[in-house]
Amino acid sequence: MRIDLHAHSNVSDGTETPGDLIRAAQAAGLDVVALTDHDQTTGWDEARQVAAECGIGFVPGIEITCQDTTGISVHLLCYLQDPEYQPLLDELAESRGSRVVRARRIVDLLAEDFPINWDLVNEHCQPGATVGRPHIADALVSAGVVEDRNEAFAHVLSTRSKYYVSHPSIDPRDAVRLVREAGGVSVFAHPMASSRGRVVPESTFHDMIDAGLHGLEIDHRDNSAEGKVFLRALAAEHDLIVTGASDYHGTGKLNRLGENLTEPEMLERIVATATGSPALL
Repeated sequence: MRIDLHAHSNVSDGTETPGDLIRAAQAAGLDVVALTDHDQTTGWDEARQVAAECGIGFVPGIEITCQDTTGISVHLLCYLQDPEYQPLLDELAESRGSRVVRARRIVDLLAEDFPINWDLVNEHCQPGATVGRPHIADALVSAGVVEDRNEAFAHVLSTRSKYYVSHPSIDPRDAVRLVREAGGVSVFAHPMASSRGRVVPESTFHDMIDAGLHGLEIDHRDNSAEGKVFLRALAAEHDLIVTGASDYHGTGKLNRLGENLTEPEMLERIVATATGSPALL
């Protein structure tokens, strides 16, 4: 079985509709794919319907943006939660609101040096989606500032750039607890992605595990080789679920569907643990 548990549609910052994402997953030879848009579940119904038509397995999920006590960004994947659990919905709505405020500030800073404005950024964001840095990156591409999203994130939109703006996010321990309360399964996304910026200290891992973290996304292109060794030892020590995934965004990133996979027994653990929503398998 070929299983990819991390992919985005244009409901957040991907470039394909949820349905087209499922079709792309089928064309890539996947048997199961998860839709994990940032702070949004509105793509679930379309993805599930197309998955049923295509005969491909579907795992509904989201990706929650958090920030640990040291100020480092943490991305938490959540699978099979109850999409109507109000405390989690409230947190996601607050996160989307802070994303917009942050994006506007970044655009204001960029506009001082580059031919970019808020209207141009919105042209690259689908109706109903929340504007984020990937949409700003697309605007920079159309303005001729950078070649593609990857160049944008490597330079003007990197965490080390003078244009970078942080925003308040939920503590990952609280996010893990909310996911559990919603009947979902939490997995720390690309936790050793040193190429993206600072990685969290070991204490953050243990804090999240103590809060009920279920798993670690280890096989991801942005995790360093040394980081993967650390993560596998940590997962073995605490009997955590181990996943692998592409973090696919359509044409928005170089990541390709199926470039990293999750073992079937790990998916079985996710499905057996969750109580919030069913998977289509």
